[in-house]
Amino acid sequence: MENLSSLLIYLFIANVIGCYFMFKDKQKAKQHAYRIPERTFWLLAILGASIGIYIGMQLFRHKTKHKSFTIGIPIFIVVNFISFIGFTFFSEEILHFISSIYE
Repeated sequence: MENLSSLLIYLFIANVIGCYFMFKDKQKAKQHAYRIPERTFWLLAILGASIGIYIGMQLFRHKTKHKSFTIGIPIFIVVNFISFIGFTFFSEEILHFISSIYE
């Protein structure tokens, strides 16, 4: 249960950061300033911030015309969800398997 609450806190913070980065990038785009690289958004999505990025896309109408984002971010939402379920139900088995590899 401790792992689950830590994971939920991590995902909450990651998604707030993802949404905030979308907001900041939209502001920078309006000002024609230096932008946040797209690879940063993809890294955040891989690390669990895909829902926050998607919410930011919709709230700020940012990157909604980019096919890579309109298709890729929802795919990462599904991947993140499956990973969360896997971690929630199989974390002990996964950790045991990994530790057995290095014995």
